[in-house]
Amino acid sequence: MQLPAYLAGLGTGAGLIVAIGAQNAFVLRQGLQRRHVGAVVLVCVLADVLLITLGVAGMGLAVQRQPGLLQLLRFVGAAFLAAYGLLAARRAWSGESGLHPADAATDGLGRTVLACLGFTLLNPHVYLDTVVLLGSLSTHYDGTGRWSFAAGAGCASVLWFTALGYGARLLLPVFRSLAAWRVFDVLVAVLMWVLAALLLWQPMA
Repeated sequence: MQLPAYLAGLGTGAGLIVAIGAQNAFVLRQGLQRRHVGAVVLVCVLADVLLITLGVAGMGLAVQRQPGLLQLLRFVGAAFLAAYGLLAARRAWSGESGLHPADAATDGLGRTVLACLGFTLLNPHVYLDTVVLLGSLSTHYDGTGRWSFAAGAGCASVLWFTALGYGARLLLPVFRSLAAWRVFDVLVAVLMWVLAALLLWQPMA
């Protein structure tokens, strides 16, 4: 293990992951409702680690050579975000948000995992950040250093999603109020629509 490469990967991974985005908003919501938090955190971490590993192993160049695939993900991802934004807006309008244990069965484990996979894998920027960017940066190190860099980036993912998912309970006193949930879902809806618009209007690098 090369400590400088590990720390570089940790810092770079944290810089890319710790940002306001659809995936983080979804993890935060699950954490606030305490629904399938472990499964959601695990899916996010495993997906990140897999993509980082592929990037360091050399798949970054292959992704760059497939602009058509990224374009397809761009449109599918935009549609997914727009649809989830509509669901959030409907929750805010109808007052369906909140901490209601009786509603727990409506969001089963399977649906939750599929939604999490959608937020994680239907965003082309995820591939650009993890596979292409982190994969490219890892080439600045030798064999051991590259995998130390990857380990650092993977640890950043573990730390962030664990903190976000399980740390959300610290905000529970605020979200005892239905009004707070309505505001939260309005913000989520706006965020999803803005991200969908950006995916459609910003050309992929």
